[in-house]
Amino acid sequence: MKKQIIITLFLLIAGVAQLSAQGIIIYKTDGTFDIYPAEQVARIVTYRYGEEPQPGEGTQPDEEGTQTFTVNGVSFKMVSVEGGSFMMGNKDNYRAVIATYPPNPLHYVTISSFSIGQTEVTQALWYAVMGQKPTADGAQWSSTSTGYGLGDNYPAYYVSWEDCQVFLSRLNELTGKQFRLPTESEWEFAARGGTKRNNYIFAGSDEVGDVAWYMLNAYTAPREVATKKPNELGIYDMSGNVSEWCQDWYAKYTSDDTADPTGPASGTNRIVRGGSYADQDECAVFIRSVDKPSSRSQKTGLRLVLSAETTE
Repeated sequence: MKKQIIITLFLLIAGVAQLSAQGIIIYKTDGTFDIYPAEQVARIVTYRYGEEPQPGEGTQPDEEGTQTFTVNGVSFKMVSVEGGSFMMGNKDNYRAVIATYPPNPLHYVTISSFSIGQTEVTQALWYAVMGQKPTADGAQWSSTSTGYGLGDNYPAYYVSWEDCQVFLSRLNELTGKQFRLPTESEWEFAARGGTKRNNYIFAGSDEVGDVAWYMLNAYTAPREVATKKPNELGIYDMSGNVSEWCQDWYAKYTSDDTADPTGPASGTNRIVRGGSYADQDECAVFIRSVDKPSSRSQKTGLRLVLSAETTE
């Protein structure tokens, strides 16, 4: 089957489209034209000058494979991730900008199918489940002097790993499902794009600014979810914005092959992944961070996972 092409026409660039026996002819303002076979064209989208889609807008991945849940009037989407295998970790410094991070032994990991949140858990969803903002040593969700950080579509933050467990328990009571935090290997598999991965450094691109709110474009606070481009699976913000708790206790990697690893049975620190608005190199899909389960930060939130057998 030939791959469909989605053509986006910007009027000052393309000008006119015409259907002919040869296909769809796109006339350009420089007098040249391109021809696309009609059977390969999914749709044509036009925008007026000055209304070009910004990152996170316009044509997005197909919504097939998502499932919507609603809790107390707040809806959220889960994206199906087909199981598969990948090389987890990084073998060397990868590139100069990440030279300060030690290598993590590459090891072959096989992952069963699961579903993961299309975005981080939002403040609206947290409030719908918990009935209140998190209390974090006097800190609360708040808007900074730049006007960012507070609102229904912003990620929940100032939540410890322990707070997340309470949230998950209440969410499961409300939905009858078994939502949980992702394992570290599930998180990395999804961030890399699963079986559709293109081996990007960040979740969906080799350019961090395409897919992430990070230290050079977000400055002092999280931004609204899903306002950057998604990765290959249609998942947003797995690089940057807020980092995300994983279920696992921290332990050093080994080079052993493994299937559906869940980390050690005990430990001191829990895994945190993805980097945040205050980071840059940490936004790479293979970088590991840790924190104590009781710690809360404006930089850390969470993302939901459902095992495949619980999604029906």
